[in-house]
Order: sequence, then C-alpha cells, then structure tokens
Amino acid sequence: MIKVLLAEDMHMLRGALVALLNLEPDIEVVAELASGDGVMAAAQSLHPDVAVLDIDLPGKDGLTLAAELHDELPSCRTLILTNLGRPAMVRRALDAKVNGFLLKDAPSERLANAVRQVAAGRRVIDNDLALAAWDSEKCPLGARELETLQLVAQGLGADDIAAKLFLSPGTVRNYLTNAVTKVNARNRVDAIRIARESGWM
Repeated sequence: MIKVLLAEDMHMLRGALVALLNLEPDIEVVAELASGDGVMAAAQSLHPDVAVLDIDLPGKDGLTLAAELHDELPSCRTLILTNLGRPAMVRRALDAKVNGFLLKDAPSERLANAVRQVAAGRRVIDNDLALAAWDSEKCPLGARELETLQLVAQGLGADDIAAKLFLSPGTVRNYLTNAVTKVNARNRVDAIRIARESGWM
C-alpha cells in the first residue's frame, strides 16, 4: 500500500483529490492538510511514501517543503501540483529536488499513476514542460536579491528587511538595485512583476 500525505489549501479540491486517491486499491491517504506548516510534523509522524503538495500552500510553500523533505525525510518522495506550468517554475521544482510535477488540470487518472511512479522511484514531469524548462532562461538573481525582492513584494521597507535579514539598510538597497538592473526592470514593482511572471518567485 502506498501511503500518501496530501497538502492542498482549497478545501473542495483537497476533498476531491483525497476521494480520488482513496478509490485506488493500492493507495491510502494517511494525512490531509490545508497549509504547509504542519506537513513536516505529519510526515515525520506518519512516514508517507509520497507527499502530494500544492506549490502555493499558505505557510511553507510546496517547493520549500519538497526541499526540506528531501533533506530530512528522504524516504518520502514528493509530487508537486500546480496551476502554473511555466518553465521557470519547473526549473525551480527540479532545483528543490521534487520527484514529480503535475498540472492540476491533468486528467484525473494521471494523478494516481504519477503517485505510483514517484513511489517507485521514477521522476514524473510532463515532457513538454520538461523541454521548455530545459530551454528557459535561468533566474539571473542571486539568493539574497531574490529574498529581498520577495520581502518587498510582501510590503516590507528597506529598514524592515534589513532588520529581518541582519543586514544594513544600504546593503538591502544595493540588493534591490541589483535585482532591478539584472531583470531590466523600470523599478522594484516592475522587477517583482517580471520575477513572478517568470516563475522565479
């Protein structure tokens, strides 16, 4: 029996996915969560074979959780569900060591098959998406530039970001200026838009 942990914040969709997977004779959903914050504790307690994670979970997002599960509980393989099939998003998922990447609008039978393949140690990624990710432009932003841009997107100012990251406000402004320059944006708001549309954040 393949034990599955499923994390999806949309209640109706989560219920449908759980019901769909529990219809399979070889799959059992052992945990269902509405946010990313309880996923690690549930996984460490229940030892699922596969964690099916929405990419945009509240709290910890699916890619962060996939990377953490890979490091802390390598026996639990990960399958990311998303509405967004952008190449940069697939690249980010591969960098986070996910084992599968599936669009939510895929036919329902593909989910159960993907869970089985991921549990068996195979990678499951739509061929067209994988090729597009291979050809896509890699994110030009460094980790700190991306982090500061994400915090600006959350509404924090340079002083707040500096305090949060233990940096000087001048260093934060330098990171933000570099981010704007590297993505050829007009300003910070434009840089955030470009980064989001490219799937870098």
